[in-house]
Amino acid sequence: MAETVGEATTERIGDADWWRTAVVYQVYPRSFSDSDGDGVGDLAGVRGRLPYLHELGVDAIWFTPWYSSPLADGGYDVADYRTIDPVLGSLEEAELLIVQARELGIRTIVDIVPNHVSDRHAWFQDALAAAPGSPERDRFWFRQGRGVDGSLPPTDWESSFGGGTWTRTTDQDGTPGEWYLHLFAPEQPDLNWQNADVRAEHEDVLRFWFDRGAAGVRIDSAGLPVKDPSLPDMRGVSGYGAGEHPHLDRDELHDIYRAWRRVADSYDEPRVLVAEVWLADADRFAAYLRPDEIHTAFNFDFMTGPWRADAVRAVIDATLRSHAPVGAPATWVLSNHDITRPVTRLGRAETSFSFDAKRFGTPTDRALGERRARAAALLAAGLPGVLYVYQGDELGLPEVEDLPRESITDPMHFRSGGVDPGRDGCRVPLPWTSTGSAFGFSPDGASTTPWLPQPRDWGPLSVQAQSQDPSSMLSLYRSALRLRRAEPALRSERFSWVPQRASGVLSFARGDDLICIVNFGPHDHALEPDADILLASAPLVGGALPPDTAVWLRRRPGAAHPAPPETALHPSDQQRS
Repeated sequence: MAETVGEATTERIGDADWWRTAVVYQVYPRSFSDSDGDGVGDLAGVRGRLPYLHELGVDAIWFTPWYSSPLADGGYDVADYRTIDPVLGSLEEAELLIVQARELGIRTIVDIVPNHVSDRHAWFQDALAAAPGSPERDRFWFRQGRGVDGSLPPTDWESSFGGGTWTRTTDQDGTPGEWYLHLFAPEQPDLNWQNADVRAEHEDVLRFWFDRGAAGVRIDSAGLPVKDPSLPDMRGVSGYGAGEHPHLDRDELHDIYRAWRRVADSYDEPRVLVAEVWLADADRFAAYLRPDEIHTAFNFDFMTGPWRADAVRAVIDATLRSHAPVGAPATWVLSNHDITRPVTRLGRAETSFSFDAKRFGTPTDRALGERRARAAALLAAGLPGVLYVYQGDELGLPEVEDLPRESITDPMHFRSGGVDPGRDGCRVPLPWTSTGSAFGFSPDGASTTPWLPQPRDWGPLSVQAQSQDPSSMLSLYRSALRLRRAEPALRSERFSWVPQRASGVLSFARGDDLICIVNFGPHDHALEPDADILLASAPLVGGALPPDTAVWLRRRPGAAHPAPPETALHPSDQQRS
């Protein structure tokens, strides 16, 4: 059973470095809470649940795009950055939400998508109406097609959603026209970051939201906006040198983010930049986190790696090692609005995640997945840096993998020819109450069902049910986040591995006396006797840590920890200060 701890009294809302150790809660607005009964979550719904987030113990909320959008890609096809989608609310409601959250000590981070806009965006509509070579078209990547009649796309690039990356336009006289580039769906035309209008517009959008109290921005697909203007083909190329990929991690990106950092630093309370960057090269990744660029970036290797002690240790080592030279805090996240939820993913034979491997009907052991997800929560919360929690993970919600095909909206599903189940399974509306047609997601008596159907057995997973159960996933998260805020060691950057004789067991120290132990192995692991249990992800068995369980311990004063045969820590295991 998870132990509870006293209410934390530490208040950090005035701390300029709050972002270095923050707990950030990701809200997917359409699926969080519906205030008006139309089946879609909205900003008023979030405002009504702010006390829940305050009690959970989060420092900030990151909102996935809440802007006007035709929803070709869940809101990441933005039609207007200065208006809220009417289904979600209004600009005035967003401003009120930012203020009310701040009064509870919760900051707001908004999502910015620099790589592309919606095909309904005024700029793109102007570009379609303009002639080839016009200033309006120069804001995007319009090109003539290849072949005698221009019927072949300008490059052979492949979309992140499957299929090609070019769509041909039709001129006003009905004849085929130029092609435009989209690394994602056709409804998301890519912007040309060599264009001065594009750079100026985004800096103005940053100021628009910073002026309204947003504490920072999360930068979607931050490694993609800049393209090689020669638009070379990629097929047959075995690899690229640093900065030479045609549309990923181009060196020119750093000038863009340095300019954004200057905007963020111009405020009396500096704003924070958070990047979504998927890169295999640790040094190239760290370059985005230099002191004059982005503050933090998501750690996808930790989120998508397998549930195995050696693999997890390797990721932690590599993460801390790559962040240390630039002085940036690491981030730890178990899932998000794109990734299969931990309870489902960690119950599978293959516990790592890959978009290419997602298929309908993949079996999972739900009980095993929940056990591992609980242990993973303590592991992630115990590491130095920033913790991200995706809405519903604190409830232990599983991925909904039996959605009716007609309810699926994700373009990844359709562009895969129906093979990929898509990402809607982790976006199903949250259950707030144990009963009711929508489990409290919508008001009682609402005539419209949630935009994605909830499983009928979600009542026991609701906030109401779990709040009354001290052994629930929600109680575990609440206890972990209170301890994380109350314990100075967990707010520090000090970290070192504690060697263990048993294989499959990871143990690390935070500060002088706080220890986190995770048992990935098949056997119970005996704990040192001279330590007090602060929190465990599952009940101990005779004082031993069962498989797939984590525990936080505090060593008693004067307790000695016997060293195993290995005499030295890993080279990266020095305490960081």
